[in-house]
Amino acid sequence: MWRKKCNFAGEFFITMGILSKILGRQTAGNNEMKIGGMEDFMTLIRVYFQAVMAADLNITNLAALPDLRVFKTSLRVPTQGGKLGIGEKARCKKMLKEMYDMDDQFFKEIDQSIGRRCKRIQDVQAYLLQFQAFIQDVMMLTGNLMKFKLRLPSFFKKAIRTMTEKTVHDIFTKNDYTDAGVMKTVVAVREYNKRLNFSEKWVTDFVYRVVMLAKKEKQPQSGE
Repeated sequence: MWRKKCNFAGEFFITMGILSKILGRQTAGNNEMKIGGMEDFMTLIRVYFQAVMAADLNITNLAALPDLRVFKTSLRVPTQGGKLGIGEKARCKKMLKEMYDMDDQFFKEIDQSIGRRCKRIQDVQAYLLQFQAFIQDVMMLTGNLMKFKLRLPSFFKKAIRTMTEKTVHDIFTKNDYTDAGVMKTVVAVREYNKRLNFSEKWVTDFVYRVVMLAKKEKQPQSGE
């Protein structure tokens, strides 16, 4: 399976380390990654973002889009209509839907967010940095606020989904957090999302999928 870590991946993998600690996952000495696991999910998300940007902004330099380049060359995705990003976006979307059950609205919101904020190639780097910070803060807050609730066995899918929805809703609406650090991060998340404009459902879908993948990868060590 193709995989490549680049700057866009950095914050994602920091976030995953935080989540793994919360879930009690032991990673030392275990470098095996599963096809269809969390790393592949994160890579496909990055590929999708880069494909949308390539298509919207007519980017032709694959060197500027390292995850998209690896995806395209490894899976031999043909360029559609002589325009980079269109065929790759469709292929990546198909994989995310089939492997991770992401729905059409999930992709629609990414398309709209990028279209709203990235009008020029120069806007791409700022957007990606904002998105990285947004996701890292959301995952840190979710982990801190849900705490041991995240350790529910993965077969309690409905309960985990409900708890995730409530926690995300609180992040966007609750204003009486007693911990000053939590409140500061909540404010930062809301400020980022004013620019990115993702819905609570989108954030819930993203967080829930990451949590369930983390649990799936934890199972061989715990026997859960």
